[in-house]
Amino acid sequence: MRKILTVLAALASLSLTDCGYNAIQSEDEQIKANWSEVVNQYQRRADLVPNLVNSVKGFAQQEKDVLLGVTNARAKVGSIQATPEVLNDPAAFQKFQAAQGELSSALSRLLVVTENYPQLKSDALFKDLMSQLEGTENRITVARNRYIKAVQDYNVTIRSFPSNLTAMAFGYKEKPNFSVENEKEISTAPKVDFNPAPAPSK
Repeated sequence: MRKILTVLAALASLSLTDCGYNAIQSEDEQIKANWSEVVNQYQRRADLVPNLVNSVKGFAQQEKDVLLGVTNARAKVGSIQATPEVLNDPAAFQKFQAAQGELSSALSRLLVVTENYPQLKSDALFKDLMSQLEGTENRITVARNRYIKAVQDYNVTIRSFPSNLTAMAFGYKEKPNFSVENEKEISTAPKVDFNPAPAPSK
């Protein structure tokens, strides 16, 4: 009897291996690990924002709208729970991505404003914060790229035969991926016109 059970267990484990179950588990765990790194880097950026805002505020208090925009965008990012469950909910994932995009835009506007303040740009604290922010943005890019690749591998696995049958049986669905917000705009080639503008008619 024990011999029969051992053979059945071996066959069951072999069938699970051949049907892609183990690959799905492995790739799902890789996505979770890569997602944790994405969230970690976004959190690092969010933690820099209050110091950056305070640094700019010391030199450019009249830029209240820009500073308020960054502060509000940072608050919105902080209000979203970036748990692994977000990975199974395309709407929640989109909300997370939109909030991060809003913070990126607000930071871009803040950096444009700082160009008008040479004293601020030469301030040691500000320079250090900008260096940290730049490094963090690079880490975010790397972490997102790893996540995108892990999701691509997983989605291909659960859509490929025979592992798609296993995915259906166990309820595994495609996971959402990062997208470019202004995809339509960047897919259109910019118009470049070297002809001088016509002189206004008198």
